[in-house]
Amino acid sequence: MKPFEARATLSRTPMTDSDHGDFEPRTTPRTLERSEHPVSRRDIDPRVLKVLYRLIDAGHIAYLVGGGVRDLMIGRRPKDFDVATSAHPQEVRELFRNSRLIGRRFRLVHVFFGQHNIEVATFRRRAEDVAESDEPLIRHDNTFGTPEEDAFRRDFTINALFYNPRTFQVIDYAGGVADLEARLIRTIGDPELRMREDPVRMLRAVRFAAKLGFEIEPATRAAIERHRKDLLNASVPRVVEEIYRALGIAAAGRAFELMHELALFDLLLPPLARFLGAGSAAAQESATAQNMAAMGRRISAGTEPGHSLVLACLFADLWMRGMPGGEPLDLLAELRARGFARGDTERMRLVLEALPHLNQPSRRTRRLIQRPYFNEARAVFEIVAPACGGDPHVLASFIGDPEAWLASRASRVGEPRHAAPGAAAGAGGRRRRRRGRRGGRSRNRRRHGGGAAHAGAADTHGGSHNGEPRAHGAREMAEETGRGELYGSADAAEPSAAVSAAPADGADPAERTRS
Repeated sequence: MKPFEARATLSRTPMTDSDHGDFEPRTTPRTLERSEHPVSRRDIDPRVLKVLYRLIDAGHIAYLVGGGVRDLMIGRRPKDFDVATSAHPQEVRELFRNSRLIGRRFRLVHVFFGQHNIEVATFRRRAEDVAESDEPLIRHDNTFGTPEEDAFRRDFTINALFYNPRTFQVIDYAGGVADLEARLIRTIGDPELRMREDPVRMLRAVRFAAKLGFEIEPATRAAIERHRKDLLNASVPRVVEEIYRALGIAAAGRAFELMHELALFDLLLPPLARFLGAGSAAAQESATAQNMAAMGRRISAGTEPGHSLVLACLFADLWMRGMPGGEPLDLLAELRARGFARGDTERMRLVLEALPHLNQPSRRTRRLIQRPYFNEARAVFEIVAPACGGDPHVLASFIGDPEAWLASRASRVGEPRHAAPGAAAGAGGRRRRRRGRRGGRSRNRRRHGGGAAHAGAADTHGGSHNGEPRAHGAREMAEETGRGELYGSADAAEPSAAVSAAPADGADPAERTRS
């Protein structure tokens, strides 16, 4: 596929705003013939073509629409394809036995091909009975319409392109071809009204700009900055899902920068905004920005990011360093209050709590390997390690042979230290005897007259416990290391005082300290 190259002068289709926001073109749409665009049926899923041609053969209008056409026009491989038709949902259902109706507010049809499904929607327009008010939030959008009305109902010009598989033409009602050339994200119609109608479009603008490497057109950007508070009136599940979609892409670093520049974090994730604002470096150069860019590179290499992975990369630096000024923060409660699912936030907690034990492998790390979230925790550690001074090669060496790695470290820890004479020995030059535990098995055995036998067993093994050499000093400190050691900073040694996440009932036992 070759990116689109115009062979003719393209101009934006003029439009007006009338009748409660219904946009009507003053001129006929721009039509690109087959020789004027790069869209080819070879690049379209054969199952999608089958759906399109069956609808057309039944006497209906059917177009390939939306992001699929946009991506084909700029030489990208679409992730999926959408079909729009003049056929009503029940008519589509009757044409395809392998289909079902979905949706309540607006009926769609999913045509199934094994595990894959093609979404078919009827052309629609904005309802005419929506009264103008101070809050023009769209609450009804379920009126059938024409292809032209369907194009002007859409959010951005680059998403309003249609492909006719019968004539091989690309139909442009809203000036999307010109904006593809200019690499701009522009709303259809008045950006002020369009952002107030559906505030989630602000996050969609960020996602498309980052994903495609485009810029947000100045008037559209100004409307986002002016009306960003309207995001608080939008559907919470839609906002949360769009945050995941905006940040869970290969261009996650750019999406993070745009959300910070437009001050969207101030409304959607205030603790993160305060944390970034208190940093000494610009947000674009912060460890969080580096983590998101690294996550994006991993996604581009083929990783499918889960919600918990996106959250863990976004909050790893805050979790480790704590809020500025020691401000207390229950991160999980904060996220839950803003609509993030409990399952995603709890898994994020497990992943973040595992990071210090991946940075400083120990016997606890060996137990973590058996946990279902270990692979995700390892992926997050490999992503954030460059920004926090970790070394993934050490973890890889440990995972290759945990027993050999632990034995090797134990031998290194047990080597005599070059300390001042008498520093680690008694007055007679002998090594000081290790003080026994307080309580635990030793106390229980003494209560039952087993203290002497236990001491004799320890002497038999030369001061070992269960036949294994006891590690002193550095080893125990490594096993009981806190979150702050991932950064190697004394200032970050106790972030739990600033950022807390109380484990839920049934929290993972691998995360508890052995007594």
